[in-house]
Amino acid sequence: MAVIPFVTQIDFMNPRWNRDAWARIQADLDSDKQRFCHCSGQIMAVRPGEAVKPILGFQTFLATRLLPLPDGNIRRVNKEVIFYTNLTRLGQPGEIIDSWQNPFTNETVRVVHAINDPFNYTISDMLILAPEDFPGDKSKLPKIPLIFPWQEIDADTLVLATDMHLNYPNPLQPDKWPRESSGPKAQVSEMMRFFVKRADLENPALTAVPYVGTWQRITPWLPWMLMGTTPGHCQYNSTMTAFSDVERIPKHVRDYAEKHCPQMLSAPTHDYGPSHSSLELYARQQTPAPAR
Repeated sequence: MAVIPFVTQIDFMNPRWNRDAWARIQADLDSDKQRFCHCSGQIMAVRPGEAVKPILGFQTFLATRLLPLPDGNIRRVNKEVIFYTNLTRLGQPGEIIDSWQNPFTNETVRVVHAINDPFNYTISDMLILAPEDFPGDKSKLPKIPLIFPWQEIDADTLVLATDMHLNYPNPLQPDKWPRESSGPKAQVSEMMRFFVKRADLENPALTAVPYVGTWQRITPWLPWMLMGTTPGHCQYNSTMTAFSDVERIPKHVRDYAEKHCPQMLSAPTHDYGPSHSSLELYARQQTPAPAR
């Protein structure tokens, strides 16, 4: 494998430059190298008529590699996990948990961590409007050039914003999954912000661009919470960064992964699939909870 060619001259309105900048932020255009993204933060419960309440912490890491495609585009091959945690007294992610007492139902439930292997997609000069397991007809989606809404914070710092808002048929339909399903449709949003240095983007020696950032996600109640169609949803708030050394993943997170899913601590070396969302994997791997 070799270094995938990339453009360094900043041009916010050039889809090719946007593609290459996004790829270098997500991972490494040297296909011999893997890159890890690590996020940690809070999950908050948002319920009508109530103050927002932090209920869980989480630790997430991704192991990613970029591969060249014959058409000149870039295949992002990736594994990702979300380990759920308790919260410290300061509201920070604490220890990884395997059971959780739901504060709204007082029921102790089994935690189902998200272990997605793989979750791949293609990075091209066109905007990604839906994940690869999107159940609709993706051929009917519009073709939109990949031009991100970059923000210039100062002379040295740029911010890349990537947002996705979906409303699709829920893999957990309420007739089969009455306690797990939030309803016939799953309404999910993800909002990411990547803070990068202009000089790094312009540096042809950097096949991967350092960043710090934030990840926010709005999602229905997690199915293992057994909240059913109770009004409300979860909101994830986290900070994130990326690195090439797996040892930078917090030790207790690495230790848990070594014990339960050691294959997740290295990026794929080739493209395989299919890729499925966490909800689709839950539907495939779990069974409906008995009535309470």
